[in-house]
Amino acid sequence: MNRPPVRLERDGEVAIVVFDNAPQLNAFTVALQETLRELLAQIRADRSVRAMLMVAEGRAFSVGADLSSISSSDETRSRGASAAKWMRELTAPLVRELHELPVPVVSAVNGACAGGGVGLALAADMVVMARSAYLYLPFITKLGIVPDVGASWFVQRLAGRARALGLALTGERLKAEQAVAWGVAWACVDDEQLRPHALALAHQLAKLPAHGALEARRAFDAAARNTLAEQLEYEAQRQRELLDEPSFVEGVQAFFAKREPRFPGR
Repeated sequence: MNRPPVRLERDGEVAIVVFDNAPQLNAFTVALQETLRELLAQIRADRSVRAMLMVAEGRAFSVGADLSSISSSDETRSRGASAAKWMRELTAPLVRELHELPVPVVSAVNGACAGGGVGLALAADMVVMARSAYLYLPFITKLGIVPDVGASWFVQRLAGRARALGLALTGERLKAEQAVAWGVAWACVDDEQLRPHALALAHQLAKLPAHGALEARRAFDAAARNTLAEQLEYEAQRQRELLDEPSFVEGVQAFFAKREPRFPGR
């Protein structure tokens, strides 16, 4: 039996998703996507998991699509129609499920992170990059297609339109230190420190209130589309609910007791 392209490990309350197809540079194959969706379902169902870390074996986080496999899978469909079908039925649900996971997600980017791999990495809440790592959008410059796997959405939101468009049109590699300077990644660390640093960050996030990641994502997603008045109302509506939750009570008690809060799990 072939080894699956993704495996699941565990370090206490942190689930570690490992891309494990180094010979293919962790290409964004159908098998990788299907397996990753299965593992995300396991993580959602396991209420003992309080954070997730994505890491990759080998010299690349992911180089995006396996171009050798992109062909018409149905005599009645063109190559483009077949790809669009897979994107709607598999890729889009995967990116949404990752972005809506009920626990905080950290991605640890090593080496090359190209094409669809960029969208996958940036779907995490926090991105840590090895000093030698880089993000690369070859879609337009090398293939004449648009960035996908959510890369067009994530990169523009994080870096801004001018920088996102520039990366797409020039095909320049965005190196780790520059990615941090542009606000695309949270931290750049020495290569040998990538996994331990990212794992420590995941453990830190595992201490958050159980609803913390979802609430934070939704608040900032709302802010991106709301007027100031609308966002102030959004904040009032969320505080109306959240101030009555046990997490707030624990936080206040911890503040006055001068200790770290101990929030319950999911």
